[in-house]
Amino acid sequence: MSEELAGEVRRVAEQAAATPWPGVDGALDFSEQSLAVVEEVLADASDYVDSMSEEDVLALAEEFGCYVLEVARRACGGRYQWYDHRSAPVLVVGEPEFRVAIHTWDKVRGRLGGDKADNIPFFYEGFAQRVRSAQPGVDVLYV
Repeated sequence: MSEELAGEVRRVAEQAAATPWPGVDGALDFSEQSLAVVEEVLADASDYVDSMSEEDVLALAEEFGCYVLEVARRACGGRYQWYDHRSAPVLVVGEPEFRVAIHTWDKVRGRLGGDKADNIPFFYEGFAQRVRSAQPGVDVLYV
């Protein structure tokens, strides 16, 4: 499942990166800096969520959730696992010395819902800093 999951996350992330997002400056190039573009797209899209179908909102959350996961994997390494509790992929970094994992779909969904506290670059930065400073035995999940 892990290779299939990794392939699917990458495919969906690349779909997000290849989509032209009108009125947005910057590129989705899988850099950590591109998460500011994700934040801009989600902030703009939050104005239209009420007129979107539930399926479209879920698809958008999954698309950008996968994009954020793939940015994290390219920057920090790790492997994808399926998180049954949330029915979503997570990225797990640092095994076997430590485990720092990130689940993104709910955070992206919150930002799409207009919650500015679900700021994607801020969320990601907390995860990335924790990966960089992790000590042996650490086991955390960023949700």
